[in-house]
Amino acid sequence: MPDLLIELFSEEIPARMQARAAEDLKKRMTDGMVAAGLTYAGAAAFSTPRRLTLAIDGLLAESPTVREERKGPKVGAPDKAIEGFLRGAGLTRDQLEERETPKGNVYFALIEKPGRPAAAIIAEVLEDTIRNFPWAKSMRWGAGSLRWVRPLHSILCLLSDEAGNEVVPLDIDGITSGNQTRGHRFHAPDAITVSSFEDYAAQLKRAYVVLDPVERADAIWQDATNQAFAQGLEVVEDKGLLSEVAGLVEWPVVLMGRIDDEFLELPPEVLQTSMKEHQKFFSVRNPKTGRIEGFVTVANRETADNGATILAGNQKVLSARLADAKFFWENDLRTAKAGMETWTDALSNVTFHNKLGTQAARIDRIAALAREIAPAVGADADLAEQAARVAKADLSSEMVYEFPELQGLMGRYYAEAAGLPQEVANACEEHYSPLGPSDDVPTAPVSVAVALADKLDTLTGFWAIDEKPTGSKDPFALRRAALGVIRLVLENDARMAQDRFFDAQLLRHEMAQNGDDEVSSGLMRDMLGEIADHGVFGSAVRTVLDAFDGDLPKHMEALKSSLPDVSSDLLTFFHDRLKVFLRDQGIRHDVIDACIAMDGNDDLTLLVKRARALEDFMASDDGTNLLQGFKRANNILSQAEEKDGVEYSFGADIKFAEDDSEKALFEALAANGGAISSAIEAEDFAAAMSGMAALRAPIDAFFEAVQVNADNDIVRRNRLNLLGQIRSVCGQAADLTKVEG
Repeated sequence: MPDLLIELFSEEIPARMQARAAEDLKKRMTDGMVAAGLTYAGAAAFSTPRRLTLAIDGLLAESPTVREERKGPKVGAPDKAIEGFLRGAGLTRDQLEERETPKGNVYFALIEKPGRPAAAIIAEVLEDTIRNFPWAKSMRWGAGSLRWVRPLHSILCLLSDEAGNEVVPLDIDGITSGNQTRGHRFHAPDAITVSSFEDYAAQLKRAYVVLDPVERADAIWQDATNQAFAQGLEVVEDKGLLSEVAGLVEWPVVLMGRIDDEFLELPPEVLQTSMKEHQKFFSVRNPKTGRIEGFVTVANRETADNGATILAGNQKVLSARLADAKFFWENDLRTAKAGMETWTDALSNVTFHNKLGTQAARIDRIAALAREIAPAVGADADLAEQAARVAKADLSSEMVYEFPELQGLMGRYYAEAAGLPQEVANACEEHYSPLGPSDDVPTAPVSVAVALADKLDTLTGFWAIDEKPTGSKDPFALRRAALGVIRLVLENDARMAQDRFFDAQLLRHEMAQNGDDEVSSGLMRDMLGEIADHGVFGSAVRTVLDAFDGDLPKHMEALKSSLPDVSSDLLTFFHDRLKVFLRDQGIRHDVIDACIAMDGNDDLTLLVKRARALEDFMASDDGTNLLQGFKRANNILSQAEEKDGVEYSFGADIKFAEDDSEKALFEALAANGGAISSAIEAEDFAAAMSGMAALRAPIDAFFEAVQVNADNDIVRRNRLNLLGQIRSVCGQAADLTKVEG
């Protein structure tokens, strides 16, 4: 069985595209060959800045012969039908076979497709792969029609086995395939003739090319850490940067330099960001002081002076970059110490969204909401409001303008420089978190309050202007914001009725949209006060509007119905995100639905606590069997209520019980119903489920011994009311009708 080696040699491929391109080459080639009947034992793809390589071993020498039988039209069918069948089969009429079937004589065609040599199939698949390669960005280079990320210079395509090797012939826009490649651009630029993948990899290594990107990354990291360790320092780990740098060099040469003393007092994050973004340098830290004191750069060649010239040039460029950073830092510090109001005032000229106003207006809304949220998360309301008012101030700073990824972090530094409380400074940095599922969640109460207010203002704002996510489109990252709220609430065990905060913030957005006139603005401020006092939008609106003496603006009447609908829709969105979050933790979707159906479902902590207890209960034998008994009771009850036109929810009396099992069920419901209610009230859902488990045996025994729809009408109604008690008692914990099984 032959092995296949393919190399596509070009000008430098951007590092960010290399890994994906290597996998695309592997997938498209192997899928295409397998579809043509050419199977293989294994495949591996590699990339360097100038080449994509694919090695396939254990390939079939040719595709197998395929025989296919096709059933055609009936004998005597119209000529056009028979001719169409012949064209599809590629046969003539005399090659058809006539067979007798239960439906009469029918034409059959036996089609034989002979196998093809591997080289012919590979050439076809490779040409299609190259011409239709899925680069994120590509261009036509030269006069041909081929599009490639950078100019494609050569194609190596070689089949090899024990008997020798052969070039797979291929010509794409004048680029013909061969058995040659080239080594390092500077150290070994001449052509290299290869005979197999092993020979290819070995000759490239001798020509100063490390083919495997993982091997290059490992070599860079090992050499960098060794050099740093020798000087009592450590390299700051950055896997993303390591992967990128490994894609910039074919022969990595690690060089370590020192940062000038004048820059050592810059915040370490500023040094790291500047070196990473502008120079692709690794930061080197002093483990004793935590300061960034050096850098590691990776050259693509060896030099006679062991990299001294390269290092000196990099040092010069780095010093210029860090001089800019130092200038920004010192200017910003002076502004911060004079008062961060300069920056927050400037945000009145920065638009957040054309329908949602400026960043300054947004800060006012966030500050008001943070004050309201503070008691729910154990934060000081004054500190929460203060933190919210300065949390976005660093967006106006020179440093964040230059390095947007430092927003929040620089806010902490500047708040500390301004002499603000440490809780406020920490909130400036932490209120953006969590940005993703793996991010840490803030736990400091002030930070939590501001983070929640920030995300809830974003969500309610885009709901207010009907810019919700649709399908896979979520341009404002609202799903991520909702997941951030969920994690903030759950991981801090916060007890918050979300509806109240949705309503308040939606009302603030309404004020921004339609609160220009004094009457509307005053009414909505009164409603905000009512919501703060009572937490219910509907009663707040009625209280304020009923007390108003005069002509109401038209939009105020519409507000009574529109705002609750928007709030309800936003809560549904949260529930959908919560389902995804909990499903990843192994909680069934039907269990979550059963808990969402209960009152208080806007308290996410309570909802999840209930769902976890129900999930554990449903995983037990007691839970499974009780659910069967509940569903049986509910089905019988629902049918009887529909038939009789009444609700059997009260009036069951033990004196009409005829069977011992019936009496035992009365007693079990009386004994456990109150305990379940007390446990639910105390939010001890595990105890509530334990109380429900005690009902399993009496319910099972009841259905074994008793016919509910008895001939005696009094007994029948009594038993139906008893089933109503089962439904009522079990329904305290969750809506079991939504649980499957």
